[in-house]
Amino acid sequence: MSLDLVLQNILNPPILFFFLGMLAVFLKSDLTIPQPLPKLFSLYLLIAIGLHGGYELSKSGLSFDVLKALGLAVFMAILVPIYSYFILKTKLDTYNSVAIASTFGSISAVTFITGITYLQTINIEYGGYMVAAMTLMESPAIVIGLVFAAIFTKESSDEKTKWNEILKEAFLNPSVFLLMGALIIGMSTGQKGWHSMEPLFGTLFKGFLAFFLLDMGLVSARKIYELKKAGLFLIGFALIMPVVNASIAIALASFFGLSKGDAFLLALLSGSASYIAVPAAMRLSVPQANPGLYLPLSLAVTFPFNITLGIPLYYYIINTFWS
Repeated sequence: MSLDLVLQNILNPPILFFFLGMLAVFLKSDLTIPQPLPKLFSLYLLIAIGLHGGYELSKSGLSFDVLKALGLAVFMAILVPIYSYFILKTKLDTYNSVAIASTFGSISAVTFITGITYLQTINIEYGGYMVAAMTLMESPAIVIGLVFAAIFTKESSDEKTKWNEILKEAFLNPSVFLLMGALIIGMSTGQKGWHSMEPLFGTLFKGFLAFFLLDMGLVSARKIYELKKAGLFLIGFALIMPVVNASIAIALASFFGLSKGDAFLLALLSGSASYIAVPAAMRLSVPQANPGLYLPLSLAVTFPFNITLGIPLYYYIINTFWS
């Protein structure tokens, strides 16, 4: 992998703000972002990417290529938590295996957004329908985790109300709901709608991303101190599995003829891990699992790895194959 690709990704203002946040924690600075603001940044990024994706989807329509990309996304979202569970089960109990497998089977919207920014920086086109792919990939891992917990612990998730709450969390959690809603609005309003919203959700996008990644740097660095609970096996899992998952996605994307930009985003989504939707669902549905394992692994290991080294690595592999 070329050093230029790594530097091109890292020497990007939003990424540097992520490191600035981590540095603030390591140097024991009092830097903080008032708590309501990170939520606002999250909402902004989800709306912005959903609107733009809907606009792009309104131009492309639901062609065979679009359906092919969406089908591969769903396939990866189902496959990853299944084999991740059986790998983890060799070292962990069922509850923690389910929670960690579900975490790594789902996706990180911020990693996806950072990947899109990278593609824009190097002028590589991608399909707006990949936003829909991201939305479809968030929930299957939660459902699979619940099924595995019910089967392999031999304990029935007997309370109907509990299942209702869990499935609601899987399919109607705020990020999925907002992304899908923004996507539909972008599709419905098309070019005229996007141009009317572009000054806020297009021009200012990188500025809001920098604020958000600054906060993520602060949070990630604080979670690093919890990694001593995880052990070398889990830290290795959090570093190796993203590359394995992304490589499988790249192979499938190559076989099915996805474009370079779409293949990169599919690989990045497959190699990412959830730190919002799945942890919330696991706390509700698998309280026996230790949040001190699955949350730091995704937030303090996999997320920093992906947005610094993973992005240029996946692009290098794709660029080599597609060339």
